[in-house]
Amino acid sequence: MSSVEEFRAEIRGWLAANLTGAFAGLRGRGGPGREHEAFAERLEWERHMAAAGWTCVGWPEEYGGRGATIEQQVAFHEEYALADAPARVNHIGEQLLGPTLVAFGTPEQRARFLPPIVAAEELWCQGYSEPDAGSDLANVRTRAVREGDDWVVTGQKIWTSLAHESQWCFVLARTEPGSSRHKGLSYLMVPLDRPGVEVRPITQLTGTSEFNEVFFDGARTRAEHIVGAPGDGWRVAMATLGFERGVSTLGQQVGFRRELETLVALAKRNGAADDPLIRDRLARAWTGLETIRCNALRMLDGVAAGAPGPEASIGKIFWATFHRELGELAMDVCGADGMTAAGEPYDLDDRQRLFLFSRSDTIYAGSNEIQRNIIAERVLGLPKEARP
Repeated sequence: MSSVEEFRAEIRGWLAANLTGAFAGLRGRGGPGREHEAFAERLEWERHMAAAGWTCVGWPEEYGGRGATIEQQVAFHEEYALADAPARVNHIGEQLLGPTLVAFGTPEQRARFLPPIVAAEELWCQGYSEPDAGSDLANVRTRAVREGDDWVVTGQKIWTSLAHESQWCFVLARTEPGSSRHKGLSYLMVPLDRPGVEVRPITQLTGTSEFNEVFFDGARTRAEHIVGAPGDGWRVAMATLGFERGVSTLGQQVGFRRELETLVALAKRNGAADDPLIRDRLARAWTGLETIRCNALRMLDGVAAGAPGPEASIGKIFWATFHRELGELAMDVCGADGMTAAGEPYDLDDRQRLFLFSRSDTIYAGSNEIQRNIIAERVLGLPKEARP
């Protein structure tokens, strides 16, 4: 395996050589609030990356990855973001389900599901949150009953990112009647193209629809599509959430930095930087970015051990709060112009989209309030919050 700098130079060179021709127009396309942009073309790009061996770089070589070290994975995600390459469409399969199957799956499950993820031939979504079980994930009510060679799934999931573009969903469901909270849950892989599954896109503040409601009404999946033992779904689900806060966050921060740099340039052009309060907030945003990066690098110790620990909650609070405040700062830098859409019916510019979509950052993937409880109870060892 090459050194980190050689690896960085390799991916940088490949991106420069391949983000050309038909793919040149994909630079900067997609991402939060913009997943509708050139989706088919971005999927084609993903498969182009797969053919060159640039998907799932952190996976072991025996499962189709490159066996890249943590440092090399950081280099990959940073260079990908620095190249302004299009947002990945296979993130949930590559960064969440794949590592979960490597850690908990059977040999048969790995053989069946990992190659199509590497090749970007099957896309995945995450079936965790429900209308009454968002941040309180242990309150899930979706249930699954074993009938012969199948699990029969009934219930509703919500805020399911890219379900309308996915072929499969990994679902946290209650499989033990009478169980409550963390007990009696199982982690099932459910196909979305079968009878009994309905996907309804949700229109967001940005006017786009990358979140969805997913309804399961007697939907079936094969009995062997359970990850881990029946009733052990909570442990598997928590491991998946740990993988979610892995090395890709370093690439995310490159995008944040680009947003801030664009905002600074605008403030200089339109005179907003003449306001000492705006200058102070821009400076605080810069120091916030540095804090986020330091936290992310510290978290990599947990990633190297297999998955980030509860300390990952610190990083989630920092970046989510930072990004929401950056959106608010963007509106103040824009001034009155930020209140007007560029065109009909709802044509937002990048700063307006940043402001609107970042409102969700402190809610999804565990709200700030939940993250603070995790830090207090599991990191600092404080008494648990009183619960009814």
